[in-house]
Amino acid sequence: MSDSLDRSTKISSLKEPVVKKLCDLLDKSNTKGWRKLGEIVGSERRFKVSSDDMEMCSLKVLELHGSPSRMLLRLMGERGCTTGHLFDYLQTLGNSEALQCLKPSALQILIQPQSVALISGHNLRLSCHAVGKSPVQYQWFKTKEEVPNSFSPDLVKSPVHLKDAGFYICRVNCGDVCEFSQWAQVDVLNVTMSYGQSYHSLEGRLKVVIQPQSQRLHVGETLQLECGAMGRPIPHYQWHKNGVPIPNATKRRFTIPHVMQDHHGRYRCEISSSTERMWTNEVDIVIAPRISVQISGAMECSEDDVYAIGGGSSDFFLNSIPDQLNATDKVALLIGNLSYKNHPQLKAPMVDVYDLTNLLRQLNFKVVSLLDLTESEMRNAVDEFLLLLHKGVYGLLYYAGHGYENYGNSFMVPVDAPNPYRSANCLCVQSILKLMQEKETGLNVFLLDMCRKRNVHDDSAPNIVLRVTANIVFGYATCQDAEAFELSSSGFTNGVFVKFLKKRLLDDEKITVVLDRVAEDMGQFDATKGKQALEIRSSLSERRALTDPILPDDGTDHTHSRQWAKAHELPESMCLDFDCGAQIKLGFAAEFSNVLVIYTHIVKKPVDMLFCQAHVTDFSQDLDVDPKEMNRETPEETGIYLLSSSLPQHCLYTRLSSLQKLKEELVFTVCLQGTFTDMDDGDTVHWTKSISIGKPLIARLDLHRAMRRNSCLQTCMMPHSPSHSPCHSPGPEHHLHPHYGQHPTQDYNRLSPQHHCLDVYEHLQGAVGGRGESYYDIGPPYDSAGGLSSSPGRFSIPIEASDDINELQTVFINSLQFQPQ
Repeated sequence: MSDSLDRSTKISSLKEPVVKKLCDLLDKSNTKGWRKLGEIVGSERRFKVSSDDMEMCSLKVLELHGSPSRMLLRLMGERGCTTGHLFDYLQTLGNSEALQCLKPSALQILIQPQSVALISGHNLRLSCHAVGKSPVQYQWFKTKEEVPNSFSPDLVKSPVHLKDAGFYICRVNCGDVCEFSQWAQVDVLNVTMSYGQSYHSLEGRLKVVIQPQSQRLHVGETLQLECGAMGRPIPHYQWHKNGVPIPNATKRRFTIPHVMQDHHGRYRCEISSSTERMWTNEVDIVIAPRISVQISGAMECSEDDVYAIGGGSSDFFLNSIPDQLNATDKVALLIGNLSYKNHPQLKAPMVDVYDLTNLLRQLNFKVVSLLDLTESEMRNAVDEFLLLLHKGVYGLLYYAGHGYENYGNSFMVPVDAPNPYRSANCLCVQSILKLMQEKETGLNVFLLDMCRKRNVHDDSAPNIVLRVTANIVFGYATCQDAEAFELSSSGFTNGVFVKFLKKRLLDDEKITVVLDRVAEDMGQFDATKGKQALEIRSSLSERRALTDPILPDDGTDHTHSRQWAKAHELPESMCLDFDCGAQIKLGFAAEFSNVLVIYTHIVKKPVDMLFCQAHVTDFSQDLDVDPKEMNRETPEETGIYLLSSSLPQHCLYTRLSSLQKLKEELVFTVCLQGTFTDMDDGDTVHWTKSISIGKPLIARLDLHRAMRRNSCLQTCMMPHSPSHSPCHSPGPEHHLHPHYGQHPTQDYNRLSPQHHCLDVYEHLQGAVGGRGESYYDIGPPYDSAGGLSSSPGRFSIPIEASDDINELQTVFINSLQFQPQ
């Protein structure tokens, strides 16, 4: 065992016991503690510890278990500080006790025991191996009690019994030095022989061996659900009801002591480990009400009277419960347009689409999320979306970007729309609904996060005759002839609609009830009172909810679903070996369905190589990648803001957007450059490898092609016939929800553009952009077709704002004071 310190080890790799002891010493010392250490590190400027960083560390004392020292070490580790650097700093600090923490211990535990779940009757083996300067001794414990005759590195129980379940730890002694291993949990599953005969090895994948069972209970009884999987390490559990995670239900056994009727539903458990995830069977839990009838004295009852109180039917309790509604599948298309070529840029659609994607996937939706689509790409994406729809499917379309509404028809504006644009340049939402109805879908939900101002440049009035179906729900982010807003700040924030929608989307309620609650929440938001209000239009007659379970139709052809699923598979990560002896890991992540993140990491390098770095280059011109934003040291530098916390550290990152434009397989070059000890300063050696990853993610669907079926376009351009079109723009008296229909609409066209812009410039401390083409409320006046008004005024003024949206409310409401002309 070496006595020397490995100076090349990153401090982020230090073991937790070492870090804890070191932080305790530095936190408690006044003269040789973390503050003095921070000053020493900051004076060298090698790892850029600033005064702001030190202030952030000091604030950790306000947290219950906060440690300023741990925060400082974390910052230093993120910036490349090694154990050798830290050792030198501690020497300068003169803290001998802290230095002792970094020196190699006389005893090191090399193999830690791992938690495991296994079946009763199988063999249990827990291992703990250590090395020291002299022979080591072992003693195993179960909780606080010594395990008899357990003096070897391996604790073996053959066979294991239910009573052996619990927590184990091993104490290792080397002379006067003592160390404890980490805790290991042993979960012993009670499985009948018919189950147990099928499972013999723990080395493979997770295996579910206990499935939950359907139950029929009465109100007040106890619900007990149990599942179990064998595997090493021990799996994690999360119970779901109707597709929604149940808070704090993270154990194998799920119990509700006194059930109520709202506990009725379909339950299943998600079982996961660090590398895989699987589900148990979904089971029905039926809760029947208790009905008691008290009759005082004698009375004569007819046979009908007996049946009326349930006495004549053994199925009375079950028949009193309505049938659970199901979807044959759930499909969602989310489009966020923000980088417009001829119109104001937007910011919130990226955040909104990202958040809704994650939420809808929790509800078992097949989700495709796309940013910045041209007209042909939008139409082709809709066509692919329609191919996934069939009888009973729940289809959801969310759009965030510029838009307008004419004669009751809503139009989504692509990023390449001309200025001004007309319906021929845009997609009509009602035409998409018409095509969805032809698929006999179970539920059609449209969430339109855009403006609904009139487009004065568009005189066309499409005649779209819709079927009378009781399964349509429209959630408009704003009322007719009004604008939808995004709140600007120094960071990335949601638009107003999604800010409140994401808090309610997982609720197990009828979709119209969910939207009603979102509307109520928005109504309490001072920043948009009188300017933006959610409008709901619905023909829904059943209690359809986004949380409804999926029961696939066995007779449906799922070929396109499988093709769609392949279009959302990430390329597999790979390790590249170079002739110099260096090995590079190439990894991939998806931020959206058309945005791929590539990261490179040095796995190993030759001993005599002083410097080694790998970067990617030579991408297809179809992707229009900016070289200045490639191979950056932090995700944020390359534009990866939403996914950054999920990516591995100490890599070089590249973000590839607009994958839908890729016409051929994605081929690029990985370039490795390095310097060696026997080379002159400044000389570097280069090696390259050409890599092909096929067509990643949405690129497989070839959305870049010219419009293939034109089905959406054909329904958008029909001549208008008032006698047949059901989609006239209603006046206030025709709105489906009086709360919004009776709300007066402000006539922004009467505002003086010049006065308005001056008003914003003088008072607003935040720039707020409309989702539509009319920016009357917060910036320069744009007409309803995206054109800049000829009236004098300023362009949109970017003004810094608070990140805290609650602070912004007061600023916003006090600043938006309009002056009549």
